[in-house]
Amino acid sequence: MVSFNGQDLFSSRCVWVNGPVIVGAGPSGLAVGACLKEQGIPFVILEKSDCIASLWQKKTYDRLKLHLPKQFCQLPKFPFPQHYPEYPTKKQFIDYLESYARKFDINPMFNECVQFAKYDQICKLWRVKTISPNGLEVEYICQWLVVATGENAEKVVPDIEGLKEFGGEVIHACDYKSGEKFSGKKVLVVGCGNSGMEVSLDLCNHNAQPSLVCRSSVHVLPREIFGKSIFELAMFMMKWLPLWLVDKILLILTWFILGNIEKYGLKRPKISPLELKNTQGKTPVLDIGTLEKIRSRKINVVPGIKRFSCGTVELVNGEKLEIDSVVLATGYCSNVPFWLKESEFFSKNGFPKAPFPNSWKGNSGLYAVGFTRRGLSGASADAIQIAQDITKAYNEDIMQKKQKISTL
Repeated sequence: MVSFNGQDLFSSRCVWVNGPVIVGAGPSGLAVGACLKEQGIPFVILEKSDCIASLWQKKTYDRLKLHLPKQFCQLPKFPFPQHYPEYPTKKQFIDYLESYARKFDINPMFNECVQFAKYDQICKLWRVKTISPNGLEVEYICQWLVVATGENAEKVVPDIEGLKEFGGEVIHACDYKSGEKFSGKKVLVVGCGNSGMEVSLDLCNHNAQPSLVCRSSVHVLPREIFGKSIFELAMFMMKWLPLWLVDKILLILTWFILGNIEKYGLKRPKISPLELKNTQGKTPVLDIGTLEKIRSRKINVVPGIKRFSCGTVELVNGEKLEIDSVVLATGYCSNVPFWLKESEFFSKNGFPKAPFPNSWKGNSGLYAVGFTRRGLSGASADAIQIAQDITKAYNEDIMQKKQKISTL
């Protein structure tokens, strides 16, 4: 990495990177960095926060655990410690990621927020401009750009009528840590995905009175069947059976274990769970105890919201509820369209246009990792392929340069 000072030493500079620039120091970015390190390829990781895995460290609730067994969540070339439980806690996963960075000597450039990245057609290079909190601007120049900002870079806050006039506390799930401060309060949780379900359970365990908004249909599956992870069971069956049959078996087993959940206000989608995940990226909810609280009426499931007013929410069925606080478990989105000046590889929603398994490589040295909607295992698979491809291109580039020098 070579630095060139601009006209103003303290306001801007230009940096040539003799390898790829990786945007994002989450699990995906770290995985690519580790695979490149193994091949001896230099790289720079740019991270807008002041730590690795900032989503995990700063924007998750305290009780969070990995929803899948650890063997499906480990990054390349570094398994979880054997003493870790099957479903590691938030702290254990963060410790694992920090150990991963230390093992492969990965040192991201922290507090570097990417303003834009664009491909210079004349120079045939990527130009990545960042700004730090003190106003210092840096432009990184490179041949390869790896987008590792992920599927959940920015929170989604819906525009709901009257929410600004509600008057009580309104927070997004990324700012929710524990239900302790909500004890005794009536809390409306908007969104019935994994986060909404788990936040509702946590609120209930802290003696709050949660109401869970379930506007659309949702697949709720048991986390385990016969003592085995339902994900592990599905992966095993898919080695021998077609997806539609695996889906049917999972739904039959789920019916026997969980019963008819529609009578509690949780409508199942018409599309089966694995097919829905593959085609639309919608993850089924893995139940870890929320359904028991719903059955006992300790968590109240309600339909969609019509509008808010002072201290009250009106539902689409005309019912009105008095509430003290609102937690928006309304998900996250990609932030790629805000900074990447490119439209061939990425779509307007910030995801690669090409479907899995061809979503990791674009043109002109552009790559994407962690956008497969297949969790950490998908990100790891991407990282391995990206590192192999860049290593091949890097070595070919060196050979070409050597040949040019030898002819002089």
